[in-house]
Amino acid sequence: MSSLKDLLAQRAALDQQIAETKERERADAIAKVRSLMADFGLTAADLSTRAPKVAKSASKVAVKYRNQATGETWSGRGLQPKWLKAAIAGGASLNDFHV
Repeated sequence: MSSLKDLLAQRAALDQQIAETKERERADAIAKVRSLMADFGLTAADLSTRAPKVAKSASKVAVKYRNQATGETWSGRGLQPKWLKAAIAGGASLNDFHV
């Protein structure tokens, strides 16, 4: 059975190997990228260009329900607002608030 000291030494050796391999592979990748850039005449600016974003226009949904007392509104999408839930629980109908 290995001692703690031996295992820690093995871990240190593996950490060193990992760091060396990582650095070597990184250098190889950089060399390959530079070679491809030279072959195709690319610059760093060429790599950073992006397609222009298409702006989405926010569409407003028409109001379907309005609380006449407070002026609060609801489009009918998503969860019912608290004011509408409370009014319905109090005996009102959803149609009472329809615009």
